[in-house]
Amino acid sequence: MEIDPSVYRRSLDRAAEHALGWITGLPERTVRPEQDVEGVLHTLDVPLPDAGTDPAAVVDELATVAEPGLMAMPSGRFFGWVIGGTLPAAMGADWLVSAWDQNAAMRYPTPATAALEQVAGSWLLDVLGLPAESDVGFTTGATMANWTGLAAARAWVLDRVGWDVNTAGLIGAPPVTVLVGAERHTSVDLALRYLGFGAPTVVAADDQGRTLVGDLRAHLDRVDGPVIVCLQAGNLHSGAFDPMRAAIALAHEHDAWVHVDGAFGLWAAASPVLRPGLDGVETADSWATDAHKTLNVPYDCGVAFVARPSVTRAALGTQTAYLIRDPADVSEPFDLVPEMSRRARGVPVWAALRQLGRSGVVDLVERLVRHARELADGLRSLPDVEVLNDVVFTQVSLTFGSDERTRAVTARLIEEGAVWMSGSRWRGRDVLRISVSNWSTNDEDVRFSVEAVRRALGPVSALPT
Repeated sequence: MEIDPSVYRRSLDRAAEHALGWITGLPERTVRPEQDVEGVLHTLDVPLPDAGTDPAAVVDELATVAEPGLMAMPSGRFFGWVIGGTLPAAMGADWLVSAWDQNAAMRYPTPATAALEQVAGSWLLDVLGLPAESDVGFTTGATMANWTGLAAARAWVLDRVGWDVNTAGLIGAPPVTVLVGAERHTSVDLALRYLGFGAPTVVAADDQGRTLVGDLRAHLDRVDGPVIVCLQAGNLHSGAFDPMRAAIALAHEHDAWVHVDGAFGLWAAASPVLRPGLDGVETADSWATDAHKTLNVPYDCGVAFVARPSVTRAALGTQTAYLIRDPADVSEPFDLVPEMSRRARGVPVWAALRQLGRSGVVDLVERLVRHARELADGLRSLPDVEVLNDVVFTQVSLTFGSDERTRAVTARLIEEGAVWMSGSRWRGRDVLRISVSNWSTNDEDVRFSVEAVRRALGPVSALPT
């Protein structure tokens, strides 16, 4: 069938127009969606038509139907969960990735995307100060980046005691002890479940969520057999980092593999000012992060780093006649992640890093932290506001006296929709949690957001503290 380029042109022109309309309208629109799922379904949920529809008309319909149900996550006033925006070069690159339509699993048939991802990986290792020889794999997100690092860990620790998990499986294998901090992210638990480990052993944490080295030592001293230690670079509520150098050295004394979940906080390693808080992180064995958080590339893009390349390939790689490996017999992209078919999600990472340069990455990370601290300072000036964490990175957790008042302020903020800050529960208290992750957040967004909280606080000030 002959392809008519004009069909693509009309569809892409309409998509570009709608996309630019969405982006330019972000400063004026409410952050919260105007419709819920049922509201969108009311328009969308119709029987599949028998006849086809013009492609450009499909794009127009999609944009019109979806718009009321979209949250303004790319807005500089969105501080929910830990979700970044999208840098212009990364968005453009992502569009090209869709147009190129390459299955980025193998080097031989897709040399351009393989080369771009290889360079992006080497740039990331350099910027983050991780061992240059590490494998770098581009996953769907931090959950699968954690899974990748922990899959390599599982293979390595079991191989050390003479058990080949690839051939023998887990039934009858020597038990592996997995030690995690009390405030690790749930994605670590998910990855461990997917790998057949079940529930990990919990190590105590301090009031900022940092793993206590003394309790880690006590657990390690009791372990008999293979052990994996999971550390955290960036606590979900406080942004705090585990004491990397001491914890990693201790774990290695016990022949443990150390994996670092750095979904958003690993990016602190790029900043000369912030890196001392992660001192020693480069001595771990594997790391996970999200490029669609702090680096601000489009969804989806996690990154897994493993310091021992042969371990990654042995744990995740495969060999079969129809897969054409590079003649140089190097690791293929499908050796480094759990997928054999995927889009070239590392290309937008290359584009983001190329746009920013080294100094731009540093500026981005430090600017996010500065805005988090400015938000904390501005909110502390409001009546009955208590910031519960030391603002060491991009997270701020605060209360308004009682749980009832905190829930009420959070609800009013969400109802107004001028900014988005999500509720949570931390250290036995309901909190308003702020995550500064968007490259476009500016000083005016910070001032506007403090005033939005002030407005939300006003009507609930009569509630008991």
